[in-house]
Amino acid sequence: MTDLIQRAVLAGALAGLAACAGAPVPSPVMQVREVATPIAVTCAPDVGAAPAYPDSDAALKAAPDLFARVRLLVSGRLLRIARERELGAALAACGAEPRR
Repeated sequence: MTDLIQRAVLAGALAGLAACAGAPVPSPVMQVREVATPIAVTCAPDVGAAPAYPDSDAALKAAPDLFARVRLLVSGRLLRIARERELGAALAACGAEPRR
């Protein structure tokens, strides 16, 4: 019986040595990668309050003649065009790609 145990121990030891004698298993290489993930961010540009346009109803009624009314209308239109450009630029900045 002891002869059988000795043979089993010897066979186990030889199997263990044979397992160690094989080619070494390469260990996995740890790599750090940066992944850029876009994140949705609300865009709320500060464009300020709308200006007081000179071509209000009260100003047009108080104008002395037709030429003064036309000047008020033209200046109001120019201010509205400038305001529309400001708002358009703010909206375009919201839709632009973020800088890295």
